[in-house]
Amino acid sequence: MIFLAVIGCAAILRRAVNLWPVVAHRYRAPVVTSNPRLAQLGALDDLFAHYPYLTVIHILPGLLFMILGPLQFSATMRARHLRWHRWSGRVFLVCAGVIGVSALVMSVGMPAIGGISQATATTVFGSFFLFALAKAFWHIRRREIALHREWMIRGFATGLAVAAVRPIIGFFFATSPLTGLAPREFFGAAFWMGFVVSLTVAEGWIRVTRERLVSGAR
Repeated sequence: MIFLAVIGCAAILRRAVNLWPVVAHRYRAPVVTSNPRLAQLGALDDLFAHYPYLTVIHILPGLLFMILGPLQFSATMRARHLRWHRWSGRVFLVCAGVIGVSALVMSVGMPAIGGISQATATTVFGSFFLFALAKAFWHIRRREIALHREWMIRGFATGLAVAAVRPIIGFFFATSPLTGLAPREFFGAAFWMGFVVSLTVAEGWIRVTRERLVSGAR
């Protein structure tokens, strides 16, 4: 979890650095390069440069989401700083709401690199992300701690999947000279793989720890 959170933070900071000149000044077309791989990466950055404000609204809360998420699941932090846990949880959920809504806007309002496959993945899992965190909030308001924990795990795993997608995309880029696949051909598959794997692991963890908690209660 921490490894993926670090990847997520690094991706956000990189995107923020690339967008800063666009936000501070204005859009400029990327420098043309003869290197095909650098040209592909430049095209990806250029897409977000066309939607700088929407991207910033999406990624800046994402930084807090990636930092606060692991802390929310720390038993030590909850035990020693319960009040902080509650307040950071509120900030976490507000950030998650902004991330989820902006992700859905981006899914329908921006061209998807991976086409309809990627757009469908971000729409489906973006909707589930908001649903899971709404369920987590609902259960904590009713003092249903165990259910709150499970839905928080599902929600965070969905958000963390965006970081899990990065190594998968990196693998596709690294093997593209052998496969001949372009980003538009593998981005959709990478997103589906990242989300499905992340949620599968989360669901497995929920089931294992649920049994432990029940056994411990007995």
